[in-house]
Amino acid sequence: MKHFRRAASTPASAPGASTLLSAIGLGVLLTGVATALSVRIAGVARRVVTPAPRVADVEILGVDRAAQTITLTRTPDTMLPGRYGVFTNGAGYVKLGAVLSQDDRGVTRKLLSHVDAATRLGPRGSFSGWYFDDPAQLHLPHHEELIETPVGLAPAWVFSAGRGDTWVVLVHGRGTTRAETLRAVPVLHAAGISSLVVSYRNDGEAPPSRSGLYGLGATEWRDVDAAVGWALAHGAERVLLMGWSMGGAIVLQTAVQSEHRDAIAGIILESPVVDWRIVLDFHARELGVPAFAARAAMGTLESSWTARAAGAGRGIPFDDLDMVARAGELRVPILLLHSDDDGFVPSDASHALAQARPDIVTMETFSVARHTKLWNYDEHRWTAAIRGWLAAHDFGR
Repeated sequence: MKHFRRAASTPASAPGASTLLSAIGLGVLLTGVATALSVRIAGVARRVVTPAPRVADVEILGVDRAAQTITLTRTPDTMLPGRYGVFTNGAGYVKLGAVLSQDDRGVTRKLLSHVDAATRLGPRGSFSGWYFDDPAQLHLPHHEELIETPVGLAPAWVFSAGRGDTWVVLVHGRGTTRAETLRAVPVLHAAGISSLVVSYRNDGEAPPSRSGLYGLGATEWRDVDAAVGWALAHGAERVLLMGWSMGGAIVLQTAVQSEHRDAIAGIILESPVVDWRIVLDFHARELGVPAFAARAAMGTLESSWTARAAGAGRGIPFDDLDMVARAGELRVPILLLHSDDDGFVPSDASHALAQARPDIVTMETFSVARHTKLWNYDEHRWTAAIRGWLAAHDFGR
């Protein structure tokens, strides 16, 4: 009987073993890369829909209390002409006037809010275009109401302009509150239009939704629609909608989905989000996120299953939020105000909407003014554009 001896096992030198090990190593590497990318993509997705606190984006380099001036780090915003404000630690919201001087590091502006010798300001602040941060600063009669929305009672300010039958619902943007919209009340009030300055889910003033996350307009419009219904129940016969930034996206969704759609007579959009994909692509480039990862993040947000898995809510219907594609559904006059150097929401989609619906869209294009700061940069032109549009469509008196 022959005995056969099994050859010694030498995996490392066996034919194809090195290829196998390389493949395994590559697989582990790719798995790690994929995992890292998945984490990053999920993080980007969550960031888009998560309400964030106000960001301290400027340093306060100095305050001259005798001259009542303040010096801030030089940024594209802090060097803008016009009237602005800065949220501070110590003095609260401080109003800023003209640029007095600037160099490579800092911009010195006139203080329009008095800062006394006892006030100590923190080293950082948040630059703002609100200017007005309290309704009393407008010196117009107003009161507060609570509006019943699908998520609960949401506070709103009412500025009554008398017995006029036209009202406007003012809708703020992402990461801000209703005070952002106060700048528009005077020109509307002068035209005999009553203003309803609203809050909506997850903005820090209205009740949160179950998820606590933004719907980028896909859910918030229901709260604005409730405000439209409230206005109609309190004397309005026709309603205008005005929205800033994400508030523009909310307004556009309200216009096409509202149960009170027949009462909506016109729309004013300031630095609006008209197509979220363009906005998110822009921010991905600014953050250095690869284009494929940005698109993957949007894909994650779009699917309800992957959005929940990423902790980003129930999913965002980006096709529904693309109002250039849905331009044919819009049927009322629109005044669109946007700066071509917006720096946060590119004006591309606004131009595309104006081109798609020249029959109803009047577009006022600014430059230099940046995001939601058109009133601050050129109050006269901004006000004149709104006043002229109201008159052209017989809104107000």
